[in-house]
Amino acid sequence: MQPHPSTVSLSVLVAVDPVLRETAAAALTLGSSDVAVVRHDLGADGHTLRRVVVDATGVVEDVTAELEHACVSCSVREDAVPTLARLAETGRWEALVLAPPVTAEPLPASRALATHTRPGGELEGLRLSATVAVVDLDTLEDDLLGDDLVGERRLALTPDDDRPLGEALAAQLEQVDVVVTTGDNPTGAGLADRLRARDSRRLRGLHELGVDDLSSCRHDTVAAERRAHPLGARNPHRTGADPRDRSWSLLLSSDRPFHPERLLAHIEHLGTGPVRSRGVFHVPDRPDSICLWDGAGGALCVADLGSWAEVAGNRSPVTRILVVGAGERAESRHTRDRILDAFGEALTTGMEMADGGAAWLGEPDLLEPWLGSRNL
Repeated sequence: MQPHPSTVSLSVLVAVDPVLRETAAAALTLGSSDVAVVRHDLGADGHTLRRVVVDATGVVEDVTAELEHACVSCSVREDAVPTLARLAETGRWEALVLAPPVTAEPLPASRALATHTRPGGELEGLRLSATVAVVDLDTLEDDLLGDDLVGERRLALTPDDDRPLGEALAAQLEQVDVVVTTGDNPTGAGLADRLRARDSRRLRGLHELGVDDLSSCRHDTVAAERRAHPLGARNPHRTGADPRDRSWSLLLSSDRPFHPERLLAHIEHLGTGPVRSRGVFHVPDRPDSICLWDGAGGALCVADLGSWAEVAGNRSPVTRILVVGAGERAESRHTRDRILDAFGEALTTGMEMADGGAAWLGEPDLLEPWLGSRNL
């Protein structure tokens, strides 16, 4: 019997810990005979993909295939889509869960799956229900704010993957529909709530993760893209009143641009250290450009994302960065004060922008090494 399209749900499960990913997959399959999990792992050489399908009966298949391109979106297109279509056609399961390689962002996978679940697509008989991240509150602070690289944890997706682990973890927390937490560390809980999307849900414990919970969701692709975009950085969820929670957050916001020279002078105090920072900024010598700000694990990335009109529609340019960190009270106050001072010093003054920024257009582009050539 062919499954009815509305009854076959499809979810995406991500984690930065392989044991936690396996535990979550086991919780789903042991909790219901109607779910199968498709697990993907990229080979260390970057050219092979191992696919393991499990359900309540155990391992259904275990196959290693060659990949033309070692990236998550390519693996979805080349292997996951036909595999999920084939599994759905059996009528054996009412829910399928794709578990991409550990440390992978959920958005590339969900974006590709959303395309194929549209009418006429190869996965037309499946409904994209939820993206889920599983995180351990007891290790979250060190994983998020430490300076370990994914390669140092043997969790790199490709041989040249040099991302900080905190970058991978933050992206998962910020992008998914559902965050499942294990452990009970109050600071870890505070950090998870400060980073996860405002329209996401948090399940406290794997015992709350069930296929019915996932199947009842409906993934919103527009909302997912909005969460992942740096313009989506907003005031976070309110955290609980647990006095042991050492997490904190700052939303830095101004309609004024950064002064390029002073930004470079203060960028170390503003964008490095044990914090997660994300947002957008603008500079007066690139009046039409929206620029990315993305920091984690002691590393900071800035880039020119294109024109404000193309990326943000009719929104006025803004400099807005959400900073999240943790520490003892005195230490945290010192860090926040340092960041606030650096932010204020790096902004242009009203006098410097009195002519609307026209005087900046003939100035040398000090940020070109990081932002690329400007379009004049």
